[in-house]
Amino acid sequence: MTRIRQKIGQLGALSLRTQLVLLTSLLLALAISVTSLVAISALRGQMIEQLDEEMSSNAQTLTSYLTEGPHQPSTSSLLRYQAYLLDDQGTVLSSLVGASSIQSSTPDLSGWTHEKVNRFSHKGITVKSVNGKAEWRILPIDYGDLDYSVIIATPLRQTHAVVALVAVLTLTFGVATLFASVAMSWVMVTRAFEPLARVEKTAARIAAGDLSQRMEKYNPYTEIGHLSASLNTMLSHIEKAFEVQKNSEVKMRRFVGDASHELRTPLVSIRGYSELYRQGALQSEEAVANAMSRIEAESKRMGQLIEDLLTLARIDERRELENRIIDLLDLAQDASHDAFATSPDRTVQVVGLTEHAAPESAYVYGDDSRLRQVIANLMTNAIRYTPKGSPLEIAVGTVQSDDAQQFSQIEVRDHGPGIHGEDRQRVFERFYRADTSRTRETGGTGLGLAIVAGIVAQHEGNVEVLETRGGGATFRLRFPSYIGDDVSRET
Repeated sequence: MTRIRQKIGQLGALSLRTQLVLLTSLLLALAISVTSLVAISALRGQMIEQLDEEMSSNAQTLTSYLTEGPHQPSTSSLLRYQAYLLDDQGTVLSSLVGASSIQSSTPDLSGWTHEKVNRFSHKGITVKSVNGKAEWRILPIDYGDLDYSVIIATPLRQTHAVVALVAVLTLTFGVATLFASVAMSWVMVTRAFEPLARVEKTAARIAAGDLSQRMEKYNPYTEIGHLSASLNTMLSHIEKAFEVQKNSEVKMRRFVGDASHELRTPLVSIRGYSELYRQGALQSEEAVANAMSRIEAESKRMGQLIEDLLTLARIDERRELENRIIDLLDLAQDASHDAFATSPDRTVQVVGLTEHAAPESAYVYGDDSRLRQVIANLMTNAIRYTPKGSPLEIAVGTVQSDDAQQFSQIEVRDHGPGIHGEDRQRVFERFYRADTSRTRETGGTGLGLAIVAGIVAQHEGNVEVLETRGGGATFRLRFPSYIGDDVSRET
């Protein structure tokens, strides 16, 4: 059993192509062997049955020769038979021998009494010759009330010769067929496995690190074709995942670097003023008050930065939103009141999307606090980076796209210096600033617009920067409109 398992293990170490050819060859050899054995057995049985019929048809004639006298048959077809006349005890009374070529061999008829002949009467039996070197076919015949019985015999030498010749021919052609089939199987399996070999080579290059490799020149209707298509799809996903991971790592390194830099600046200021105070360098109360004020301002700025970082982290985690039906017009009106409270010198209006149009309700399905944070960040950004006293507008309404899909839209318009060129494309990146010095003065963290972009993306919307008519920047937010019977009840 152990040796068998070892042999099976050795076969398992062969290539799949070799295993298939070997298995096909074994099955073909088994089929040829079984077919040959069945054919040879059927031929031998047919020939022996034919001999029995011939002996039965000539039995009466041969019996007549035995009983009439000792002379040879006159018919040449009877010369290949031998006939024996036996008494009740099985003693041969007389015999009829055919061709001289077979007189040297006679069937062994010992024990063929009248009773035994009666039991096997007219049934062909195969017996050995007297010398035991040959086989004979005998046909015992019982004549009933007569006191003798007859046994007709014919040698099986010719039958065995024919069967042997057929066996040799079958074996020869079978072996030739087997070798030809093995050669054809090898060629066909090799051709069939050619795409799989290409897959193997491509997979090796992929394993070496080249994820741009793809399976090519395959038949999409075969199993290997399906495998190749699936592998190509999988490789595309893997390559995309690696690209995303790479970009994510780049963004993370830049994010960590920028965050470290932003946190280092207020910490250095706080540490500097603290050391001045500890060393007694602040002699007057005015100097101490100024230092404490700067420490407080930098602490607030650092706290705001940390809060913005946490907000971005929550956005990146894609935490579940507390969605409900919201009217952007309500958010716009609340934002205008808040802006007037913080900057009473400015004119803040809620207007329609087009000139001379009245603002209209625009319903969305989203998180109220997050959307309010978006508008608040945009208003803070507009107030911080535009001249004092310049007006602001918040436009609200609905629009339809080219494919007749309805969107709810809100715009925050200012009339400051605006955002141009590369700044317009990168303004939503984290820690990106178009004017670093101005941002420092105004206390910004560089994360407000990144938070806006993240929250808008969570709501399946989009945000873009346009130029305000007459100068300035317009931040346009567009969300899928909520249309349903529940709007009236909600509002």
